Amino acid sequence: MPAATETLANRNEALDAPVHIGAVSLRVSDLSGLTAFYRDGIGLSVIEQDADHAVLGAGGEPLVKLEAGAQHPSSAAGLFHMAILLPSRRDLGNWLRHAAETRIGLEGASNHLVSEALYLSDPEGNGIEIYRDRSRPEWPRLDGGRIAMATERLDLDALLRDAEPRAYAGMPEGTVMGHIHLRVGDVAQAEGFYRDALGFEVMVHYPGASFMATGGYHHHIAANTWHSHGAGPRRDNEAGLASFELVARDEEARAALSRHMAAAGGDAASAVDPWGNRITLRG
Repeated sequence: MPAATETLANRNEALDAPVHIGAVSLRVSDLSGLTAFYRDGIGLSVIEQDADHAVLGAGGEPLVKLEAGAQHPSSAAGLFHMAILLPSRRDLGNWLRHAAETRIGLEGASNHLVSEALYLSDPEGNGIEIYRDRSRPEWPRLDGGRIAMATERLDLDALLRDAEPRAYAGMPEGTVMGHIHLRVGDVAQAEGFYRDALGFEVMVHYPGASFMATGGYHHHIAANTWHSHGAGPRRDNEAGLASFELVARDEEARAALSRHMAAAGGDAASAVDPWGNRITLRG
């Protein structure tokens, strides 16, 4: 594992796994407006930008890639949300204070037992989760050792008390893309692709949803049919999710993932799920 990735893995539970999520690419209509939102509202730094695309991240790590040229509205399948994982509870409190001061509207806030999460959407309707993980020893377990997750009320006042009394400086180094949550047409079919073909393990089932991961994380990829049951493939040049990256922590994991992608009908560096969502192996 490269030294920089090893350092992040020591600070982020999601990276303590053979395969984790890298940058998420969105196809957008208003490139300049979305770039400004992810920079000023979310707190990411612009790494690259031109007339056709923008790359934003934290600590030099690309997290969100914006591509101009959306020609069709987003359909039922696609992105439910991308989940930006902060290094600590204080960092989450700092972002919540920033959101309150700049009047960024939240759509939800939850204690998931393994994590604490805030939910919102960008101006083009792409879902965003901003969260922090509890450490793995704190994760509750069911009989048999499986992870227990829930959706309980998050005490926002307590979270704000953990914030630092200073101007918001943006998302800190050590921020990563923790997981991605997809809208799919069929959960069993999603498991057939992400579990059986790509090698992820099912960690938790909810009604109408499956949560999958590598390395014992609570989830790197989730798939639900809450508003998309029976949805078919997405169209070319559709707004919303364009692709997302999988990142292998070492050469052994990379070789295995390449084999899985090829077996899933793609090639050694990419594959497409049954709904047209493209997955790429970061080089």
